[in-house]
Amino acid sequence: QVQPVESGGGLAQAGDSLKISCVVSGRTRDEYAVGWFRQAPGKEREFVAAISWNGVQTLYGDAVTGRFAISSDDAKNTVFLRMNRLRPEDTAVYFCASAINWSGSYVPGYQYWGQGTQVTVSA
Repeated sequence: QVQPVESGGGLAQAGDSLKISCVVSGRTRDEYAVGWFRQAPGKEREFVAAISWNGVQTLYGDAVTGRFAISSDDAKNTVFLRMNRLRPEDTAVYFCASAINWSGSYVPGYQYWGQGTQVTVSA
């Protein structure tokens, strides 16, 4: 069973940096990419970033382009999201999800989802 597990969330101040991780346990060679999404209270789920396991493809959401960086460690089945110059509007639960095809920001394209990790940014 493929199961993404997020970690590393917490509290930060505006302008700080934070790095969160996603370990995809049970990953098979069918898994092609991982995406990060976030959801704030009362808002819809928003695409943050995605990466293919071979590192060839990456994609960022408009709200984080230039501030966040996604990377992967194929040998450790782990994807990282480095969040720089954090803003209060980045406050949300961050989810990672695994896909067998390149799905980019397309939510239904992801088959397996983690439980999320909370990131809270104060002004």
